[in-house]
Amino acid sequence: MVQLQSAIPRFEKQGVKLAAISYDSEEILKYFADRHKIEYPMLADPDSKIIQAYDVLNAEATGMQKGFARPGYFYIDTDGIIREKFFEAKYRERLTGNSIISKLFPELGQEVTDTVEAPHLQLALQQSDRASVPGTRITLAAEVRLPPDVHVYAPGAQGYKPIRLVIDEMKEMELKPAIYPQSQILYLPAIKERVPVFEGTFRISQDGKVSSTSEFWGSLGKDGKLLTITGRLEYQACDKTICYLPASVPVKWQLQVFPLDRTRTPVNIRHK
Repeated sequence: MVQLQSAIPRFEKQGVKLAAISYDSEEILKYFADRHKIEYPMLADPDSKIIQAYDVLNAEATGMQKGFARPGYFYIDTDGIIREKFFEAKYRERLTGNSIISKLFPELGQEVTDTVEAPHLQLALQQSDRASVPGTRITLAAEVRLPPDVHVYAPGAQGYKPIRLVIDEMKEMELKPAIYPQSQILYLPAIKERVPVFEGTFRISQDGKVSSTSEFWGSLGKDGKLLTITGRLEYQACDKTICYLPASVPVKWQLQVFPLDRTRTPVNIRHK
């Protein structure tokens, strides 16, 4: 719920309304919302009736998590139709609100955090979130802008060096495979070949899940930890007459990871 709050301004530009359903009572929900300055609507559902109506009850949950919904998001349009849904099997693993925006509205969902000098192209580094907590999934991206008549080879090109976003492995984050846009087929009349390429402006994105191991939680301390995520963009740019030497450009993102909020509600309003 905290991550959704930072997503509100960008969602509202698209006319999208936010709401959260919680198993908690109204008193617990208000205590949580006031502490975190949450202003979007929140629905108290202490008997899990709404959670069950949406068929998202976590039936396996026990103890303090009994009655909870599986973490997730519905994207409902202005006609009340569910257009997309994003759910995780594990309670401690979830997409952030900003990461959802980056999937629904790529032009709004990522914030430029750095620009990198690169031969024959412009490169902007983006990320869905600057801050996170253990277990959340964020989206990292590299936006590439090519000059007119310049292309780079797409994954699957044979005999050429395709563009590739490589993020270095790190124990603090589990990385998903990079996602590339749809390529175009370019005909090379000089050698009578057809090859997949990218032209113009395009984005390569990659999701990463912040570690939720007890060891990592214990290392965060009170104020959290700043993670530096490094990697490189490999590519070979060509124009109508020249194929330039392959290039490799270093890339870097930074993510502040905060410890989970374990503050309990006052005794008089806790679940009995």
